[in-house]
Amino acid sequence: MTQQIRQLAQWMKDAQSIVFFGGAGVSTQSGIPDFRSAHGIYAGPHGKTYEEMLHIDYMLAHPEPFWDFYRSVMLYPDAQPNTAHHTLAAMEKAGRLTAVVTQNIDGLHQAAGSENVLELHGSVHRNYCTRCGGRFSLADILSMPTVPQCPHCGGSIRPDVVLYGEPLDDGITTRALEAIRTCDLLIVGGTSLVVYPAAGMIQYRRARCNLALINMDKTAYDHQAELVLHGDVGQALSGAWAMAQE
Repeated sequence: MTQQIRQLAQWMKDAQSIVFFGGAGVSTQSGIPDFRSAHGIYAGPHGKTYEEMLHIDYMLAHPEPFWDFYRSVMLYPDAQPNTAHHTLAAMEKAGRLTAVVTQNIDGLHQAAGSENVLELHGSVHRNYCTRCGGRFSLADILSMPTVPQCPHCGGSIRPDVVLYGEPLDDGITTRALEAIRTCDLLIVGGTSLVVYPAAGMIQYRRARCNLALINMDKTAYDHQAELVLHGDVGQALSGAWAMAQE
C-alpha cells in the first residue's frame, strides 16, 4: 500500500480543496463497531434486523424496545477520536480540508477539532422533545429512564438522528453536495457505500476531481476510483498527510 499512500500524498499536496466522505469504518479504532462489516453487529434481538429496530415506525410503535436497542448498540459515550479523526482535523486546520461529510452519528470528528462537519445522519449528542422542541444532550439522555421524557412538558424525546424510513436533512444534503461538487480531491474512507441516498453523493464529483477510496474491503465503487487502498483509514490518512507536508 506504500505506493498508493505516496500517490495520495501527492494529491493532497497538489489539491486546492479536499473533501473527506466517511462511514462507520472511520470510528472502528475508537471502539465503535462497523455494523455492516463481517465483524460488525448487524442483527437485532428477537430475529429483527438492525434496520427494523432502528426504523422510525418501530420507534413510534415500540418505544421501550427501541430505546433499549438504541442505548445498547448506538451509544458509546466513552469513545475517543482516533488517528483518522485527528488527521482530518489537522488537515482542516492547515487549510487543506474543506469539509468532512460523514454518515456517522458519534460526534468524534468534532471532538478531534474538525469544525466543518456535515452529519448526514445526525448525531447522538443531539436529542429533542417532539412536543415542545426542548434540546437535550447525550448526558441528559443517559441520565433518564429507558424511554426519555421531557422534564418540561412530559413529551417524548427522540434522538436527532435520521432513522430508517426518514429522509435526510435537505440543508445538510445541499451543503454536502456543494462541497463534493467543488472539491478537486475527494477521499472516501471507511464506508462500504451501500447506504443510499448518502452513498450516491460521490457521483456528483466533477470530472477533474480525483477520487481516492480507502476501505478494508472492496466496494462496488472501486472501479470508479482513481486510487483504491484496502486497509485502515487512519493509517492511510496519517501516512499520506505526513508525506504531503515533507
